[in-house]
Amino acid sequence: MASIRGLLLALGLGFAARAAAAAPLEAYGRLPTIEAVAVSPGGGLVAAIVTDGEDRRIVVKDIVKNKPVLVAEAGPAKIRQLQWAGDGHLILTASVTAMPRDVIAKRAEWAMAFDMDLQTRKLHPMMNGATNAMNTIQDVPEVRIIDGEPVVFLQGIHFQSGMGVLSLFRVKLSGAASVDMIAEGGPRTRDWLVGPDGKPLAQSFYDDKTGAWALQVKTAGAGWREVQRIAAPTERPSLRGFGRDGKTILVEVDGKDGSQWREVAPDGASFSELSAELVGNSPIHDPDTQRLIGHYTLVGDEGRYSFFDPHDAKVWAAVGRAFPGDRLQLVSWSLDRKKIVVRVDSATLGPAYSLVDLTTGKANWLGDEFKDLKEADISPVRPVHYRAADGTALSGYLTLPHGREAKGLPLVVFPHGGPAVRDSPGFDWWAQAMASRGYAVLQVNYRGSDGFGWDFLRAGFGEWGRKMQTDLSDGVRYLAGQGTIDPKRVCIVGASYGGYAALAGAALDHGVYRCAASFGGISDLRKQVAYSRGMQGLSALRYWTRFMGAEDLKDPVLAQYSPLNHIADVDIPVLLVHGKDDTVVPLEQSRMMADALQKAGKPVELVVQKGADHWLSRGDTRLGMLQAVTTFLEEYNPAT
Repeated sequence: MASIRGLLLALGLGFAARAAAAAPLEAYGRLPTIEAVAVSPGGGLVAAIVTDGEDRRIVVKDIVKNKPVLVAEAGPAKIRQLQWAGDGHLILTASVTAMPRDVIAKRAEWAMAFDMDLQTRKLHPMMNGATNAMNTIQDVPEVRIIDGEPVVFLQGIHFQSGMGVLSLFRVKLSGAASVDMIAEGGPRTRDWLVGPDGKPLAQSFYDDKTGAWALQVKTAGAGWREVQRIAAPTERPSLRGFGRDGKTILVEVDGKDGSQWREVAPDGASFSELSAELVGNSPIHDPDTQRLIGHYTLVGDEGRYSFFDPHDAKVWAAVGRAFPGDRLQLVSWSLDRKKIVVRVDSATLGPAYSLVDLTTGKANWLGDEFKDLKEADISPVRPVHYRAADGTALSGYLTLPHGREAKGLPLVVFPHGGPAVRDSPGFDWWAQAMASRGYAVLQVNYRGSDGFGWDFLRAGFGEWGRKMQTDLSDGVRYLAGQGTIDPKRVCIVGASYGGYAALAGAALDHGVYRCAASFGGISDLRKQVAYSRGMQGLSALRYWTRFMGAEDLKDPVLAQYSPLNHIADVDIPVLLVHGKDDTVVPLEQSRMMADALQKAGKPVELVVQKGADHWLSRGDTRLGMLQAVTTFLEEYNPAT
């Protein structure tokens, strides 16, 4: 069913031939060649965000004619999402780090929506015409077909007596394009849901002070009625679209056993809680009716797509058989679900995109995600299972340098951010880049990681700098005991929370690492929590102090486990890389750590990246980070 990979063109754009020599860092560290793909509702067109490693462009290809019909340059714009509104419009969501003009708001990452009209080939900012509102959006644009025409619904900030409230806007794309507010929120409005008819169906409210969440539904009398109220001091429930009948409202709530999904009737008369086997990490909705038809769940090392309808399950199983041994991700599909875009992650060839046509029974490659990587550049990844010192069962992934015996290797411990997320099996560009330089790379799902059940997540509460940290070094000891790595040649590298773990590895967990590198990491817990509270409110304070084991901002535990307060104990070289546009962990966190280490005469280097945000969204800064980290590793822990 699938054709031979590597012989195809990506969306009509030619790829350069691969060189015989080992891939340079640029092959891993530049932006992916393809960042996103979406097939049109009618199934005749496919759109993608493609890059040359730095600049982005939007490419639309006619599937039948096999040629591009639109190529639009986007330059360095940070395009976050691509979706169709009918077959004639592309909705782009982009973000920018900015301080809004004429508005009392913090410098943050603000999202905006744009309409690319394929007929006129013009790009229109969708919120610019809104009266008394910001030109930014919250959440993901929603598309509905009203009277045969696509209409886009956006959540944006409307000003009410000088105060911004989250309101619902309707954007008509056909005829004279217009944007109108159709429902105004209140001070505590947090989310909206639009019905199939294009009318507001539900809105949620959250009181940051009390932690109370409430759901209201629109009644036949045009009023609003509260139908759910939940105490959620740290984890706010969210609206996840429609339920199984396409009419009920799907609500995700964090319970004692993990995420729970509830279906609330549109009249608010009843609700039901879905059984555990019907709940996953991500809901899957029919692209036509919007009803819930299944879910995706990552169970251990295996990603599973589950569908309620046996026919849907049979179809997906057939798709999986076309790519034996590969990890598949459902990316996009046409309204009739006959054309499906999948991301195919091969253990030996890396990730690529393919378009599966269920009518013809064929699959055509759209292109590699990293076009300059050949098979010899992809290092093998294997699961790792071990027990922490206290007996807790832990798992993770070990990337081994291609072509080298798994014995006595230099190691990079590479903890994930979050911390309440997880590392997953498959291709990781950063881990692969370090492995390509001769290092084994260990990624641990330490306690407090999400995706392993509530008990495992809860086991991380109060363990910042403690057992969450020693879970990493216990992994080093396990690999050393297996003879896989040389315990005298270990460094730690991480970003965000992983950056904190790298600094804690230098300041709190002694005798394990030869060097530590942090991107966007935290050095002072109290200041970071205070910053998060200022950006996101009291719920952020409650969330972070739960993980850090603190009662409030005055709790001495925040100082006790801040690397900044243990400068005298740092006895290894430290690299700090931080973006000036980081609005999640401010640059101050790395500057304070660098200044303190310098004053103490400790070996430290600070690299400040202009234009870099928290997510390494730009090709130049992403590669610059990778080059700085690799140079640092090669100096203080040479792979040879």
